[in-house]
Amino acid sequence: QVQLVESGGGLVQPGGSLRLSCAASGNIFSINAMGWYRQAPGKERELVATITSGSTTNYADSVKGRFAISRDNAKNTVYLEMNSLKPEDTAVYYCNADVRHSYGTTSVYWGQGTQVTVSS
Repeated sequence: QVQLVESGGGLVQPGGSLRLSCAASGNIFSINAMGWYRQAPGKERELVATITSGSTTNYADSVKGRFAISRDNAKNTVYLEMNSLKPEDTAVYYCNADVRHSYGTTSVYWGQGTQVTVSS
């Protein structure tokens, strides 16, 4: 089994910055893609950014130029640097990871979510 633990959410004013972290632990042989998603009240969960094991990144158009995803493979951790935050970025942010276990199978895991609120 694998656990993903997120941290770094909170309340920030428009134009401010936050950095989210998500650390994976458990039966991990390697991690393929990792990503961040978000879900605002009354809306479906949407992709924010993903990063492959080779550090190729992909972003939603709404966050391009403002957010940056990165990972530390030695720590099994993915980060999301969020700058120039807007009220419409308010949501619960979830990380996920495509994990290969020591016994060869792969599974996708999700974190519990961290609240990001952008408000003055």
